[in-house]
Amino acid sequence: MIRDSYEKMHQRNSYNWIMILLGFPVHLFLFIYFVWKKRDRTYASLIEEVKESLIAEGYKEKLMLEFKDQLIRKYAFFGQQVSEADLTKQAETLTEERFHKTVEARANEALLQKGKTKLTYSNFFSSLITKPLFFFVTLIPGLLMYFFIILYSNPFVKYVFERLLITVFVVIGVVILVFSILYISPFEPAANIIGETATAEQIAAFNHLHGLDLPYLSQLWNAITGILTFDLGASYAGNEDVIASIMKKFPITLTIALLSLVMAVVIAVPIGIISSTRPNSFFDYTFMFIALLGLSVPNFWQGLIFILNFSIKLQWLPATYSPQNWLSVIMPVIVLGTALTASVSRMTRSSMLEVINEDYIITAKAKGLNKRQVLWKHAVGNAMIPIVTVIGLLFGGMLGGAAVTEKVFNISGIGSYIVDKQFIPDIPSILGGVVYIAITISLINVIIDILYAYLDPRIRSKIKQY
Repeated sequence: MIRDSYEKMHQRNSYNWIMILLGFPVHLFLFIYFVWKKRDRTYASLIEEVKESLIAEGYKEKLMLEFKDQLIRKYAFFGQQVSEADLTKQAETLTEERFHKTVEARANEALLQKGKTKLTYSNFFSSLITKPLFFFVTLIPGLLMYFFIILYSNPFVKYVFERLLITVFVVIGVVILVFSILYISPFEPAANIIGETATAEQIAAFNHLHGLDLPYLSQLWNAITGILTFDLGASYAGNEDVIASIMKKFPITLTIALLSLVMAVVIAVPIGIISSTRPNSFFDYTFMFIALLGLSVPNFWQGLIFILNFSIKLQWLPATYSPQNWLSVIMPVIVLGTALTASVSRMTRSSMLEVINEDYIITAKAKGLNKRQVLWKHAVGNAMIPIVTVIGLLFGGMLGGAAVTEKVFNISGIGSYIVDKQFIPDIPSILGGVVYIAITISLINVIIDILYAYLDPRIRSKIKQY
């Protein structure tokens, strides 16, 4: 199993280099041994024989004349002048390249005729990896490499691992993009924090204290390492630990967003299914009209109306968020989840209508299955893939755009935190908030990709073949 996985991974350069890096001690020792033991002597002798044979035939001279003639015609066509020495040098280079390729090709043909193949390091390692003694001897120094190979052998684990690896590159890309935008921003953190009366010496001292006088690449490197090590230092304003602040504020936003998501799924999916089973009916028109209203109403206006009616007038719910009072979560969750509920219900209806008219649904009905069996066994599962996609995309947008709702309900979440720090701009705070939101959204997309495989057997089949 390990050998087969290794041979498959060796065909992809990226995986090949990762294996070499993870098992570097093993590969270094084996490569030295391979070079010392060297390749098949028959192949080396064949190379020399073919070289002598081609030289005796005058193959090199023929190539030289051909390339020289081609170069003369090329330069004449483009009207370019070239000296005889340069022309000869270029022809010699091309001749040597072609000669070596021809020698190797003919030597390999001769080996194949004798029933042999050229020994490469890959073949050498592949032959050793199947031997139990070699495996146990190299297990400790090559533990990471073997773990990676075994990981690759399971198609579903490999599928998840690849997407997590992509997430790492996405996060690094977000760090570079956000930091670059903040770096070229015309705002001066020192002048905004110290005030208009700040002297040049005070500004220089502030910049030196926070590393703002370093070159762009040095600051970028510090930002990337800070994100990866969960250490972004202190914020410019307030001198508070950035990671500690984010860890306090991010769970609030995430909790409200997740509750809004649950509300949207619980309400929107059944409504979408009911509307699709009764198209153009009173229920369908009513539900879709309400969904359109939900998409059209701005969430900040909806939040203010809720506060005026349910908090001030009726006094049912608190106007501002308080962690100790669970009733204070109700209005922010409804406001944040309204647009998501509307979008998901419309998408569910459209997806279900498309699936219901497919041939396999008609076949299931013809076999005598009742409506409920056809709906839940065949239609809903196949219609869920685009719905899950929309939920993932909208949840990411909802998580990133929660700042308005947080401001309306006075929620000390990550959205309002980033907005407050933007006007300084407090680079570590903004960078940390944006990047950790990006990490959450990327992980949600990984979960969605896994759900694809769970919902669609065609995707599972492709994963196994990949």
